[in-house]
Amino acid sequence: MRHNKKFNHLGRKKAHRGAMLSNMATSLIMHKRIFTTVPKAKELRKYVEPLITRSKEDTTNSRREVFSLLQNKVAVTELFQTVSQKVADRPGGYTRIIKTGFRLGDNASMCFIELVDFNDNMLSDGGAKKPKTRRSRRKATGDDAVAAAPKAKGAKKEEASSVKEAEKAEKAPVKEAEKAAEAPVKETPKAEEAPSTEAAEPEVKEIKEDTASTEAEAKA
Repeated sequence: MRHNKKFNHLGRKKAHRGAMLSNMATSLIMHKRIFTTVPKAKELRKYVEPLITRSKEDTTNSRREVFSLLQNKVAVTELFQTVSQKVADRPGGYTRIIKTGFRLGDNASMCFIELVDFNDNMLSDGGAKKPKTRRSRRKATGDDAVAAAPKAKGAKKEEASSVKEAEKAEKAPVKEAEKAAEAPVKETPKAEEAPSTEAAEPEVKEIKEDTASTEAEAKA
């Protein structure tokens, strides 16, 4: 019987299971996020988080212990130089598992596991939370309803007056613009007609003088 034995063998022998978790831990450290099944992600979390805790103490012994499990020099360097600096102030819980649904074919529950401190989108959203507001839907009854009635009427009157003032303010510049546009149209014809009449009068006088002189010559 295997009562109270919660260790998940993942359907593999010890050597196969250790190699698989080592490769998954290396991929998680290098890429900061990997997609896998939920049972594998839960086992990977228990496997990789102690290694991240160990990387906070950058000593030769710590590097040798981590390398004995990962067997990858590049992943060890990334863990001790980059990841350890990001998680320096975090006391644990370095990974996050988010379920993504079920896989087509065998209907296995899928998820992605990621390093918490390397998800910039979730870190930015968490810092800029808006304050929550709650509107009361309780209906006023009794004395509250009586006291609230005149206030509501006064508020409606104020709103109506403010709307009328806004309409007047909108119409005023339109009327002024129309007046300004009409004014020069009426003045321009007068200015144009005035010189034309003045110029016509001397021409009429010259014509009359010419006709008078021709009549005098004809009589002579």
